[in-house]
Amino acid sequence: MKLIRWGAAGQEQPGMLDRQGQLRDLSGVIEDWRGAALAPDSLRRLSALAPETLPLAPAQARLGPCVAGVGKIICVGLNYRDHAREAGMALPQEPILFLKAVSAITGPHDPIEIPPGAAKVDWEVELGIVIGRGGRYLSEAQAMEHVAGYCLVNDVSERAYQLERGGQWDKGKCADTFAPLGPYLVTADEIDDVQDLSLWLEVDGVRRQDGTTRDMIFGVVALVAYISRFMSLQPGDIIATGTPAGVGMGLKPPVYLTRGQQLRAGISGLGEQHNAIIAAAGAEV
Repeated sequence: MKLIRWGAAGQEQPGMLDRQGQLRDLSGVIEDWRGAALAPDSLRRLSALAPETLPLAPAQARLGPCVAGVGKIICVGLNYRDHAREAGMALPQEPILFLKAVSAITGPHDPIEIPPGAAKVDWEVELGIVIGRGGRYLSEAQAMEHVAGYCLVNDVSERAYQLERGGQWDKGKCADTFAPLGPYLVTADEIDDVQDLSLWLEVDGVRRQDGTTRDMIFGVVALVAYISRFMSLQPGDIIATGTPAGVGMGLKPPVYLTRGQQLRAGISGLGEQHNAIIAAAGAEV
């Protein structure tokens, strides 16, 4: 299933795509794509629905973040071999983890805002793992029992705030709009091999990132089990699994986002994001 949230910001309703790619309204069936609705039993029940029997959502409806009630976004740094090489850093021996504020979440086609004073806003297309069943201290054999599905995440980053402002990476990762999610949550049963997905990103039509999840240092199963050793995983949590080479910071010379540009990002089977780059209120960019 391809699960969607649609409607005005803060008023999104749950939906799903039918076989013809039309958006169907699920608000009469579940409250939202959050918590218990993402559990394995819930998804099995919903998979038995005939989408064509559900009402159509309004044409041209805005798409919201594909998951509601996200408790935490756990990000994995330097998890692609080619990205570690472009950063000039050794391959990590264990996953590098940091958290991204849930207040950064925005819709897949909403504008990305450049904060006041920011000059090094960068892009990072990433595969997101959506947790459907809570757990802790999981083995790798148990990991996939806790995965509801996958979504596209752009881990937008302000590199000066991240690396030059004294402190951990969070300063550069958590501005409003720095975490577009979606367009949809694709349930795990629809992905034949999550370690064989292509992912890419374009800035103003120029392909900047073009990678594959085969290049991940730590795969999906390993990450879910590993992270559960350090924090409990809850339904709706999202693991952003790292980005391939081609980020703006890695170009020579570096290239960063400016107002008026357009981003497109995609992952095979998970859809595309389209985002305009704008200045946040009060910012001069």
